[in-house]
Amino acid sequence: MHTSRTKLWAIGGGKGGIGKSIFTLGLGISLARLGKKVILMDCDLGGANLHTLMGVRYPGVTLEHFLLRKVDRLEDTVIPTQVEDIGLICGADDILGAANPTYSQKLRLLKQVEDLPAQFVLLDLGAGTSFNLLDFFNYSPGKIVLFTSQATSLQNGYGFIKSALYRKLSREFAREEDLLRLLFPEGQEAESSPPAMGGVLSWLQGAAPEQHRRLSQALWDFRVFLVVNMVKTRGDMKSQEIIQSVCRDFLRIQAEFLGHLEYDPAVENAVNQMSLPLGQKKSRAGAALAEIALRVLKASRLPRPPWVPEESQPRPEEAPDLAPLGAELSLSSGS
Repeated sequence: MHTSRTKLWAIGGGKGGIGKSIFTLGLGISLARLGKKVILMDCDLGGANLHTLMGVRYPGVTLEHFLLRKVDRLEDTVIPTQVEDIGLICGADDILGAANPTYSQKLRLLKQVEDLPAQFVLLDLGAGTSFNLLDFFNYSPGKIVLFTSQATSLQNGYGFIKSALYRKLSREFAREEDLLRLLFPEGQEAESSPPAMGGVLSWLQGAAPEQHRRLSQALWDFRVFLVVNMVKTRGDMKSQEIIQSVCRDFLRIQAEFLGHLEYDPAVENAVNQMSLPLGQKKSRAGAALAEIALRVLKASRLPRPPWVPEESQPRPEEAPDLAPLGAELSLSSGS
């Protein structure tokens, strides 16, 4: 198995304020407790804050030094933290244009990420769906989308997944204009609410079987894991079912449930006090993160079952289920 499949995990979600940095930190602590060497990388270029959560007020070296070639290796930007076996790469939020690195800067950065001296590298992505964030997300074989049960978070979580998928397809099929016209009817990007993937696949199945096969496999290869944060009631758990439903019915991808985190006031209080509550094994958040870390380990080690062509799969029921349609329309409004 390629080394990146056991190493790179990106955490995104589209919306800010849903706890991506806290989750990244907590997952890193839990993996370190399992004996893994971890590097946390703050990819929120232009608005980095992961170093603050780790108690590092004034980092001596950040991504700025790498992007501006003040250091040659990304490894040279890793700084030690107060948590054993966890290194940190601080985001660059001091330089003009840091949030929009050039293509050569981004390519140089991505090429060196996999060479970092750790068993796991966790990429903490910023808010939004900029191409740079989507490229970081798509580059990582491990893709985690974090969201809460709030309607706006659901909208942005689904919108983030959809934007990342269509970004991947637009690059993978960049030279096939006929297919791109199907995916982007008006030549626009994913934010323009492209047609449901099922319709595209149905047309290709009869008109272009080879493109149908390659698109189907590309959708299968797009593996996403879901985590629900700040769960307060059992009803909040239904949010992952909504995301899974619209991803299956409108994007034709299978989003996998990785776990959930209950709302824990101790986490918010500790963030304000710049301490690390997630290091407490008996906290509710710590226990849930330990379970998620075990699932991440399992997903990293075990190969995914091979893709099976559609003609070999069971046929869906003919009568369409219209229930997810309302969800797609409402979720799309936030993408």
